[in-house]
Amino acid sequence: MIQRYLDDIEKVIGFHPTILSSTLQKRLGPDGKTIYVTGTIMFSDLSVLEIAVFAVEMRNKMAVDKYRFQYMDKKGRMVFRYDNAPHHREAPTFPHHKHLPNRVSPSTQPSLTDILNEISAAILNN
Repeated sequence: MIQRYLDDIEKVIGFHPTILSSTLQKRLGPDGKTIYVTGTIMFSDLSVLEIAVFAVEMRNKMAVDKYRFQYMDKKGRMVFRYDNAPHHREAPTFPHHKHLPNRVSPSTQPSLTDILNEISAAILNN
């Protein structure tokens, strides 16, 4: 199940034409049922997405337990960050939320595909 999860990540990354490179590292937990994926994806405009995902195999499915997707422009300024750190209890979608430069907004847990599509659309519209 974990290998399939990792293969799906690689497929998603390989599909997007705005991606220049990726440096994802995958660490399997000692129980063989957990995976920690970290690294960066660089885009054609030199913006960067930092990824940190901790996933657990449960009932023949992968469940994302913790995640952080932080997207920064080419100057290193945060454009947005999705995460589920339990620090914005006021969000109706707690613990899921999206950080923007001047505010926090409600969000559901995004997929990597959703995030890459959001970033690609922003790059192609500039």
